[in-house]
Amino acid sequence: MAARTKTAKDRPSYRCTECGWQTAKWLGRCPECQAWGTVEEYGAPAVRTTAPGRVTTSALPIGQVDGRQATARSTGVPELDRVLGGGLVPGAVVLVAGEPGVGKSTLLLDVAAKAASDDHRTLYITGEESASQVRLRADRIKAIDDHLYLAAETDLAAVLGHLDAVKPSLLIVDSVQTVASPEIDGAPGGMAQVREVAGALIRASKERGMSTLLVGHVTKDGAIAGPRLLEHLVDVVLSFEGDRHARLRLVRGVKNRYGTTDEVGCFELHDEGIIGLADPSGLFLTRRAEPVPGTCLTVTLEGRRPLVAEVQALTVDTQIPTPRRTTSGLETSRVQMMLAVLEQRGRISALGKRDIYTATVGGVKLSEPAADLAVALALASAASDTPLPQNLVAIGEVGLAGEVRRVTGVQRRLSEAHRLGFTHALVPSDPGKVPPGMKVLEVADMGDALRVLPRSRRREAPRDQEERR
Repeated sequence: MAARTKTAKDRPSYRCTECGWQTAKWLGRCPECQAWGTVEEYGAPAVRTTAPGRVTTSALPIGQVDGRQATARSTGVPELDRVLGGGLVPGAVVLVAGEPGVGKSTLLLDVAAKAASDDHRTLYITGEESASQVRLRADRIKAIDDHLYLAAETDLAAVLGHLDAVKPSLLIVDSVQTVASPEIDGAPGGMAQVREVAGALIRASKERGMSTLLVGHVTKDGAIAGPRLLEHLVDVVLSFEGDRHARLRLVRGVKNRYGTTDEVGCFELHDEGIIGLADPSGLFLTRRAEPVPGTCLTVTLEGRRPLVAEVQALTVDTQIPTPRRTTSGLETSRVQMMLAVLEQRGRISALGKRDIYTATVGGVKLSEPAADLAVALALASAASDTPLPQNLVAIGEVGLAGEVRRVTGVQRRLSEAHRLGFTHALVPSDPGKVPPGMKVLEVADMGDALRVLPRSRRREAPRDQEERR
């Protein structure tokens, strides 16, 4: 008897879990999206017809739907409420991702304690630490509350059992990659496990009207670990950023179904925990009695939030053929562009043969073009050893032709600088409404901007002296 030929229906197929690309054989890397380890086998589904079933709730005109059930409730942390759009919505699922040691667990433990009350219980599930370790952190940051429940679990069934026992209004899972379901093959943190665990927790949140905060790991590239489907399923995705050597931490909204993604929450990490900063500009400034050459202030926008930051520059003579160019908190390419503009358009010839160091204060990173003018003035001030006037901020993008271009949010930047006591500003042409009592100088190019340097105190550059000889 001849063997039955294997039909296409019986033949296994393979599909990429990231982009959905299909193939007849397994591959280690998806040729479509270039992702590694995402091609998995799946059976060809039989053609089935789903019969109409009973509906759980009747469809209503959208105007008759009660929107009060989706009213946000404060987390007790104003800076986190700012990013979330007012607080946590009942039934919402929030994914908080960040690098190890940035402060995710510390922040969420503080949120768990402040959100707990007589009418709202909080359940904190830890899968990375023991319950006693979390208790030690809670004692340190004073996050102890009688309505905050703590459990160390890595089994999905046990987590769902805790939900039935505690009936919390807020669930925190740290982290979603450590919880696994025994019904799914694969190690904890695998794509199949993360997909199943996240799906079960999301269903429980929607059915109970319970807000859920999930901690997610990141890869070495900074992307959220696990399948991309996880970011699509949750309602809010927050990115926790910060340099572990600095005190500043930023929470950015990557996705938010209940608010804008332009808001940024600022926090300060210290030995006793993490606290929100309603006015973080003090971290980015250095208060001095006398002005110092090589420093200039600017106003950057983090989302829609203006922050006053300080740019510092230092130029020193060197004996090596190739001078050093070192940056910290600034983009190296933009600093090099400013050096070229100053030498060609500003006629400052002393920068080419000197070591140049540029940095920001407080760990802030300035990547927007609006900081170009401040970087250029700081370099010019350092090269001439002439300090800029006090209480001066510089805002503007500098082009390769030396022109100073307009940037977005000039009025908000000037209002923030005026609120902090700065009285003078260099801005591009047509800045709009200026705060009362603030003197604004409109500059069209670098030649106009460099006139703020006092000529009487400028030090002649070594190259200029050699040319005169």
